[in-house]
Amino acid sequence: MADDVTAPVSAWIDGYRRAWESNHPDDIRALFAEDGEYRTEPYADPWTGHEEIVAGWLEAQDDPGETTFSWHPVAVDGPVAVVQGTTVYSGGPVYSNLWVIRLADDGRASEFTEWWMEQNIDAGG
Repeated sequence: MADDVTAPVSAWIDGYRRAWESNHPDDIRALFAEDGEYRTEPYADPWTGHEEIVAGWLEAQDDPGETTFSWHPVAVDGPVAVVQGTTVYSGGPVYSNLWVIRLADDGRASEFTEWWMEQNIDAGG
């Protein structure tokens, strides 16, 4: 169970996973402030606002049930959280993730940036 400091982050990630599994535009919109920014890589131009975020998300969507995701907070300082995660695709790659999430007062993200790296898993050993 999340403590008081990590509870908003945990709630946001629960919503992110819900949207990840549903790919429903309302679930995606619920995550972000009206003028929120989503960066799929640290130096990528952001998707800005609900319409760009939903369109970008749906263009890159995963199929429901295709992934598992585990995470833990690295740091939480007021509205900013740094989260380390692991995404495992069934029958596919495994990614290490580092997310920086800036939450607005209402719990939606005003900024979200993800760093991701495919793990080099040696099949032989």
